[in-house]
Amino acid sequence: MARCKLYSVLLAVAAVFLAAGPAVRPVSAASAHLHFYMHDVLTGPSPTAVQVLNGPRGHFGDTIVIDDVLTEGATRSSAAVGRAQGHYIWASTGNPELLVTMNVVLTSGPYAGSSVTVVGRDDIGAPVRELSVVGGTGQFRMARGYVIWKTVSLDHPNAVLELDVFVS
Repeated sequence: MARCKLYSVLLAVAAVFLAAGPAVRPVSAASAHLHFYMHDVLTGPSPTAVQVLNGPRGHFGDTIVIDDVLTEGATRSSAAVGRAQGHYIWASTGNPELLVTMNVVLTSGPYAGSSVTVVGRDDIGAPVRELSVVGGTGQFRMARGYVIWKTVSLDHPNAVLELDVFVS
């Protein structure tokens, strides 16, 4: 009889815990549209991108590591909002197509301290390209979404890109 009461009490306690849900609730990612400009600078006294590997033929396999400045406006003197940190690889033997992997690290504004992880194919010959948001940190933990980017100016090999990031 005591054994039956013990099982009943344990069952009641388990039901209370299950009804209350998990002790730690998952943090949902913020939904946002972010807009900024990325300054990819490979030349000059303060480059933000460095080629670390030369491919075997042409540009195929070239690997560039980036720590590019993100600004509110298209000019480098515009207010900084973060950094694009990662790398891109020339992934095509023919057309100029890159594999981009980077973290968009936000350093000012309402999302300061958060980041968005971007991965995708950049066909630099196309006027508009789309890459995937595959994760994030802080307010964008487990984010999903996409990035639309366009080349605003190209002074080979340096470029300014306009990024529209849509995350949820």
